[in-house]
Amino acid sequence: MSTSVKEILSGKSTQILSVAPETSVYEALDLMARADISAVLVLEGDRMVGIFTERDYARKVALRGRNSKDTRIRDVMTQNLLTISPTQDVDDVMAIMTENRFRHLPVVERGQLIGIVTIGDAVKAVMEEQRQTIAQLSSYISGEIAT
Repeated sequence: MSTSVKEILSGKSTQILSVAPETSVYEALDLMARADISAVLVLEGDRMVGIFTERDYARKVALRGRNSKDTRIRDVMTQNLLTISPTQDVDDVMAIMTENRFRHLPVVERGQLIGIVTIGDAVKAVMEEQRQTIAQLSSYISGEIAT
């Protein structure tokens, strides 16, 4: 059985770091560096309007010679986000991330933002599933040989 998004979130902090659209890129990068994360959600009040990632910074700020203190998040954030639900499983998450080349997916339940799943979270969950499968098979084989 595949790990659910809800199970992945249960092993993470419940804190969701975010910035407002008018936040400067510099301030967002500072927050990301202090929290050791590679993306922040962009919220207007309670409404999710985008995400700002290290990739956005590299492609839309640094490569275009923009000043991070003068550039606002609203001008460089990724909009029209795909979201996932807590009932989806890690296989769904991996497929969505691979197809769309995303590394972060916000998790929404009944219209409310409840977390974010990263590619690292998904890989960790898949590795744990594989570890458990190997342990079960090893146990089964050991039992078979002893009989």
